[in-house]
Amino acid sequence: MNKEHLYAWFKEGTITIPSFLLTNYKTMGLNEQEMVLLLQLQSFIDKGNHFPAPSQLSDRMTLQETECLFLIQRLVQRGFVEMVVEGSQEIGQEKYSLAPLYEKMMDCFLKTLKQSESAEVQKAGESLYTIFEQEFGRPLSPFECETLAMWMEDDHQPEIIKTALRESVISGKLNFRYIDRILFEWKKNGIKTLEQAREQGKKFRVHQKRDRKTETAQPLKDVPFYNWLEQ
Repeated sequence: MNKEHLYAWFKEGTITIPSFLLTNYKTMGLNEQEMVLLLQLQSFIDKGNHFPAPSQLSDRMTLQETECLFLIQRLVQRGFVEMVVEGSQEIGQEKYSLAPLYEKMMDCFLKTLKQSESAEVQKAGESLYTIFEQEFGRPLSPFECETLAMWMEDDHQPEIIKTALRESVISGKLNFRYIDRILFEWKKNGIKTLEQAREQGKKFRVHQKRDRKTETAQPLKDVPFYNWLEQ
């Protein structure tokens, strides 16, 4: 093979497609024949032929010309390919557009992403119930389960709820009312991340220790004990 042959090979070019399309075309409702035909259409379009004839597609595939025509018609009907006309109605030029294919691919990607996120949230929620039951040493009551679900529906991240649970354990006040008050205060103060919640917990404990020392030094004065429920 000489340099001219190599140059001719390079001139053939390459075709680039999103890997998501390659791995999810089945999910999008495409079969192998339709997928290969779409790739062939993309290849023709990339080389400047925006309206390849069924015979040209058939030359590259194992399908007959009529089968290629049927596949194109079906892809158009199902909204994967669009036929557009450039120019005026009289002398306009027909072209295939694969824009609908990529739009469907993006919709599929976003749907897959949403399903994945929902599955993670559900898994985190199930894990949360288990952690609460372990800390309480008993199964949660229906009311407690409903409260836990309400916290998650109220945009409290599972990690934040777990941190509030930890705060209640450290404070020796393991009950849902106390945890609910912690979450309420954190939300009111704009606490959204795990780091912010932990920092808020540290500040609270320092404040709590200071109040206890004050109570010990001045036992006769009436100093209210500071905690989440009384804040």
